[in-house]
Amino acid sequence: MRRGGLLRHRDFRLLWAAQTVSSVGSNVTAVALPLVAVAVLDASTVQVAVLTAAAWLPWLLVGLPAGAWVDRLPRRPVMIICDLVSALLFLSVPVATLFGALTVAQLLLVALGAGLARVFFETADQVYLPVLLRPAQVPEGNAKLQATQTASYVVGPGLAGLIAQAVGAVAALLLDAVSFLVSAACLARIRTAEPRPARAGRSRSLRREIADGVRFVARDPYLRVLTVFGAASNIGLIGYQAVLVVFLVRDVRLAPGVVGLLVAAMSAGGVVGALLASLAGRRLGTARAMLGCAVLSGPPALLIPLAGPGAALLWPALGGLLISLGVAVNNVLKGSFRQTYTPHHLLGRVTVSMQLLNYGTIPLAALLAGALGTVFGVRTAVLAMTAWLAVTPLILFAGPLRRHRDLPSAPPASTRDTTTPAVAASGPAR
Repeated sequence: MRRGGLLRHRDFRLLWAAQTVSSVGSNVTAVALPLVAVAVLDASTVQVAVLTAAAWLPWLLVGLPAGAWVDRLPRRPVMIICDLVSALLFLSVPVATLFGALTVAQLLLVALGAGLARVFFETADQVYLPVLLRPAQVPEGNAKLQATQTASYVVGPGLAGLIAQAVGAVAALLLDAVSFLVSAACLARIRTAEPRPARAGRSRSLRREIADGVRFVARDPYLRVLTVFGAASNIGLIGYQAVLVVFLVRDVRLAPGVVGLLVAAMSAGGVVGALLASLAGRRLGTARAMLGCAVLSGPPALLIPLAGPGAALLWPALGGLLISLGVAVNNVLKGSFRQTYTPHHLLGRVTVSMQLLNYGTIPLAALLAGALGTVFGVRTAVLAMTAWLAVTPLILFAGPLRRHRDLPSAPPASTRDTTTPAVAASGPAR
């Protein structure tokens, strides 16, 4: 396939545009929502951490059944509905502020509702990309999507800080509401006809379909170690991020605009990582590249608690840049591996089974960070979370990746034999 060939793929461009604009809006919210809580409602450290926890809690509550439902439903309509629901939720914040009725409880409900929509959107999105693209195009597609998503980590916080500085943090949430509407419009224009998901046989219960996905991940040596590593690293990664805005505003004494710019600088490495991921996988081997980038996203986290006024802001900027670079490379390689390695009729359930553990640790990490910040101080909480993140690469080195140059292209016979016959016997859901 010619390099850059997906730029001529109309439907992929629409999917790409939808995800890009939505990601920018979401990353505005990642900074704007805590700023609203801190600056407008004078929320406590625990309340701000609970906001982060609420956004990820739906993965624990409905993650597994969501994967089975998505495997039964057409994915594009699911994604459009999720965009529209998210737009309404974020629009409610400035409306409530206009009438003087905004509360921390409403912010929690918005974060929880948007998190629920995100569960279904991300699960459907992972399964939908291979519908649009041939298997050989999936790595390039993932790299492009990851590049713009990580670019949004730079643009979004910067915009949030500037808008909050100029007209207030609440106004920044309007941008997210509009971004979801634009995303829904782009998805609605895609022409590719999606095959109708096959109906499972009457004897096929939702519980058994969920179990197939969990069993596949648990018995596969590669997916299993990637899932455990993702869950462990998210404890540290999201733990420090949950209290980062409080740390920067109250401990380091930064203005909202500077907070946005610093978070943007910390995320800048993700753009480079996403662009280099495919090249790193080819030159180094996908398994070796993942191991190297795991090291790159671990120990540098210890630079973040060194943040201080003036030149000391370079430490969190450098630490965050290296973390985001390593995470972006691993996300591209892991996403492409999962989409091409997993049997397609199981992909939704396998994806959400991995994300249940990966994302399920996030609300616990946010609450833990909030509690540590309240009892011992926010800087201590950031130090504890980043220290945990620094040692998580050891998990990958304990698995099978260290013995190979590249990740395999198909599951081992032991995994296939325990999954495929059971699904085929009852007419698998796609």
